Amino acid sequence: MALVLGFLLLLELCWDTSALGPLSSTEGSDVLEFELPATNYETKDTYKAGPIGVLFQMVHVFLGMVQPNAFPEDILRKILQKKFDFSTEYEKIIYYEIGIIICAVLGLLFIFLMPLVGFCFGVCRCCNKCGGEMHQRQKKNGTFLRKYFTITLLVICIFISVGIIYGFVANHHLRTQIEKTRKLADSNFKDLRTLLNGTPAQINYVLSQYATTKKKAFSDLDNIKSLLGGGIHEQLRPKVMPVLDNIKAMAEAIKETKEALVNLNTTLKELKESTARLNTSLSDVRRNVEQSLGDPMCAVPPVATTCNNIRVSLGQLDDNTDLGQLPSLDQQIDNINDVLRTDLSSLVQEGYKSFNDIPEIVQNQTTNIISDIKRTLNSIGSDIENIGQQIPIQDKLSNFMGYINDTETYIHQNLPTLEEYDSYRWLGGLVVCCLLTLVVVFYYLGLMCGTCGYDRHATPTRRGCVSNTGGVFLMVGVGVSFLFCWVLMTIVVLTFVIGGNVEKLVCEPYQNRKLFQILDTPYLLNENWKYYLSGMVFNNPDINLTFEQVYSDCKENKGIYTTLRLENSYNISEHLNIQEHAENINNDFQNLNVNVGNIVLLDEAGRRNLMDFSSSGVDTIDYNIYLAEMGKAPTKVNLLSFANDLEAKADHLPQGSLKQSLKSNAQALRMIHRDQVVPLEQSMSTTQQSVRELQHKSGGLGTKVAHIISSLDSAQDFLKTRISSIIMEESKKYGNTVIGYFERYLQWVKISITEQIAACKPVATALDSAVDVLLCSYIIDPVNLFWFGIGKATIFLLPAIIFAVKLAKYYRRMDSEDVYDDMENGNIGFHRHHSTQTV
Repeated sequence: MALVLGFLLLLELCWDTSALGPLSSTEGSDVLEFELPATNYETKDTYKAGPIGVLFQMVHVFLGMVQPNAFPEDILRKILQKKFDFSTEYEKIIYYEIGIIICAVLGLLFIFLMPLVGFCFGVCRCCNKCGGEMHQRQKKNGTFLRKYFTITLLVICIFISVGIIYGFVANHHLRTQIEKTRKLADSNFKDLRTLLNGTPAQINYVLSQYATTKKKAFSDLDNIKSLLGGGIHEQLRPKVMPVLDNIKAMAEAIKETKEALVNLNTTLKELKESTARLNTSLSDVRRNVEQSLGDPMCAVPPVATTCNNIRVSLGQLDDNTDLGQLPSLDQQIDNINDVLRTDLSSLVQEGYKSFNDIPEIVQNQTTNIISDIKRTLNSIGSDIENIGQQIPIQDKLSNFMGYINDTETYIHQNLPTLEEYDSYRWLGGLVVCCLLTLVVVFYYLGLMCGTCGYDRHATPTRRGCVSNTGGVFLMVGVGVSFLFCWVLMTIVVLTFVIGGNVEKLVCEPYQNRKLFQILDTPYLLNENWKYYLSGMVFNNPDINLTFEQVYSDCKENKGIYTTLRLENSYNISEHLNIQEHAENINNDFQNLNVNVGNIVLLDEAGRRNLMDFSSSGVDTIDYNIYLAEMGKAPTKVNLLSFANDLEAKADHLPQGSLKQSLKSNAQALRMIHRDQVVPLEQSMSTTQQSVRELQHKSGGLGTKVAHIISSLDSAQDFLKTRISSIIMEESKKYGNTVIGYFERYLQWVKISITEQIAACKPVATALDSAVDVLLCSYIIDPVNLFWFGIGKATIFLLPAIIFAVKLAKYYRRMDSEDVYDDMENGNIGFHRHHSTQTV
């Protein structure tokens, strides 16, 4: 019933959603991302039994050994088709059930024989037979047998105890799981309601996302200046901007060159004046020294030698440069001034402006086209709204909701009855486990009392009270075993036959989906329908729609559209044609004609200006002459060294006007060096650096200008020949971007409706909850563990009876015993039988 109920739920839902339809696909933009809000369900799609699952698995292994035959698909198919004749084909059922039948027959033999054996055993013992005589013969291996019987019975009791524990655990687990049934049912019905209530909301959400798509598209259309115009501008930029930047840099270079030439020319004039002043100062000092050397003292040796040396060295006091030979730069400055009469920077800015106005031109020329495209997009929105109105799922889902409510009401009405019956079952299982516990307790008490109270020195007729009580407990355990073991085995056989067959015929084939494969057999459920499920959904039994495929798709949380192949009923692709809508938008973009006009980067005046600068002669100046002169020292001799030498020579002269005059001239030389030579050296060094910079700037000026002109011609030619293709490419890219928004949206709509909306995982989960969880895991697994444990304990009662009877002889107090006359001499044989009074 659970399997049928689950599929009825699925079929009803599918029948009500068969009016859905699909979408086509093209790749859209990466900007918009659509995602259907996730639906959270309460019921877990997997069930784990926990630690007790190991015991369940052990029972499954046992059932696999008892019933190793394959699932009887052919027999079940014939039964469903009502073609199975039991009178002629019963051998197949017997062959499949042979393992269970053998175990059941053995159980029945146990049920019938144990009471009979118990009755005969009791009668026999009443006749002092079968161990009923209270007499124990002395045996050589009596001690060994007692220990052997004790250990064996203890091991058997342990096995019985394990089985009893299995029974207690299974009984309690089954009660606990039955108590969870209400919660399991409520969570599944809640998930089904979530599915049904969420499906219309999901459809509305998907359709409402068109507003987001349209808003993004309209935003791009309104920003055509930056998107399309900016795209064209960026494509041209690598070719155009370097040329304009080079022209701009050359305009700055012209100004910097003029400034450098003017500064250099001015500096040269100043240097010439400084050199003239230095030459005059040196001449004055030289003349003063010559006049001083005319002193009469210079004629007297050895002063004459010093004076002659000073006179010879006076030729070094002279200017070392020849700045007057350096040509003037006035002509080059005039040429540069002529070049600067044309404002090249302003011409370059016009080129920049002409190039940067492309986005504005694009926006102005596409105003009407953008309006047409927006009207087309609005019409697509109307079509999508119509599709939303054509989906009749909302009306039909209300009927299915009523069906779920009725089913839930039925389950809630019968759950108390189930729980009440389960309480009786739990009580019965508890009684069964307690009966076995009582038996094994008697055995444990017998073993404990017998072992603890046994005195190996006491004769059988003189055994203690504790030992005798142990034997009595053992015999009571034997009596209770005979009294109830057949009842226990009856319960074991019934639960084994039912639980084992349900596990092998329902649970296992459900888990490996053999049941679905049987239901999918052509012409099985309806002799006129090849595929029953497609006949129910589409009234067309030739569509390959199977229970197994539907269940598998629902387990993977696929949408109802894909699961039931509803394209055979309502083809969304026909109602929502992505290519048709994309083609309509693309036709509007085909009318997008952008003409940016004739872009002039630099006019003829600018070109002539560059050529004039190239022929200004700045690059033909012989800078090496200037560098050579600037690299010379201002004087032929270091004035400080000369002054120090002059003063040293004066120190060797006798006191007088000569000595004093020479020292005064030496001091004058130091002042000339400080006030004129040092500043002159600094100016010459600075001028030398300026000349080098000017030489570097003007070097290859003609080549640089020629390169700029060549690049300008190349860029201008590129604009004339390639701008049309670039505009076309960028327009196509821009159009594809806008179209991509809608293609992506429509594709997402198609995927959402076909694969995500009304994802039927709750239906598969509900079916699993009814069959795999409730029936198999909650009920059958504990029931199988129960009969496995109780059956194990009951079977071990048989050897326990035998060993308990044997062992009781060694614990109970006997009425008679064997007596020996020569026991002190170690005679191990018995001499005569002697009766004694029981104490």
